[in-house]
Amino acid sequence: MAEHTSENVTEEVSADVDDRESSTGSKKEGPRRRAEKMSDNKQKALNGELYYSFTPELMRERIRCSHACHRFNTAGAVNRRRLVELWRDILGDTTPMPPEYADQTLDEAQFNDDPWIEPPIHVDYGTNVSLGQDVYINFNCVIIDTCQVTIGARTLFGPNVSLYSGTHPIDPAIRNGTAGPEMGKEIHIEEDCWIGGNTVVLPGVRIGKGATVGAGSVVTKDVAAFTVVAGNPAKMIRKIVTKMDPEQDIGDNEDGSTDAHVGAEKPMADAADESEKSEST
Repeated sequence: MAEHTSENVTEEVSADVDDRESSTGSKKEGPRRRAEKMSDNKQKALNGELYYSFTPELMRERIRCSHACHRFNTAGAVNRRRLVELWRDILGDTTPMPPEYADQTLDEAQFNDDPWIEPPIHVDYGTNVSLGQDVYINFNCVIIDTCQVTIGARTLFGPNVSLYSGTHPIDPAIRNGTAGPEMGKEIHIEEDCWIGGNTVVLPGVRIGKGATVGAGSVVTKDVAAFTVVAGNPAKMIRKIVTKMDPEQDIGDNEDGSTDAHVGAEKPMADAADESEKSEST
């Protein structure tokens, strides 16, 4: 690996910052996004490479998202249609809204599959965030979407969950405050997950399908599907017993052979008990 100094890192990234007129030929699937030209510096950010965040281009995008978040967070008692519209604005999603029905119940039923977001929420760019159907995000969520952040269908967030796809070099000579470069890694949370309150997910993490993350955890590495993890750093406590896992053969028995009536607090308490026993021996 080539050695980097603050000087040659600055030269590499500055060359990208200067080229603000280049565009990307890629087309995102899913929600429609506003068409825009993309500088090499922004492409570096999305790729997880060193880039500068305090360029006019990226500052404009963060200000746009900040204003959109403010409108969403201060909307007050508005109907479901308006909340969905404001949320899509945060994401830069230009998908046309469906025709409005005079009957509010019928109209709101059109948005049953759209995510439920409890304000306030704070997002850096919005355009790098993708949510599946029927996602629920409780209040005070923070999403630093330097790189792509995806949240799978039917995933639930407790309050105060933070997803940090952005990070900084640990070498202070390169980091150099707001004048230096930063970087990031994508975060992917798969379908049917439950992320407990006050959880922090760090850059580069993938949380597997059906996983549960206990409250107060700091997730530093990938989480296997259908497992319970908790702690700082988060560690696996045990597998989840569920018919959803194709590797488990538990039949159709409904007499408690699954974890249907078990909350995350139970395996967390069991793990704490085991830890106390081991420390006392």
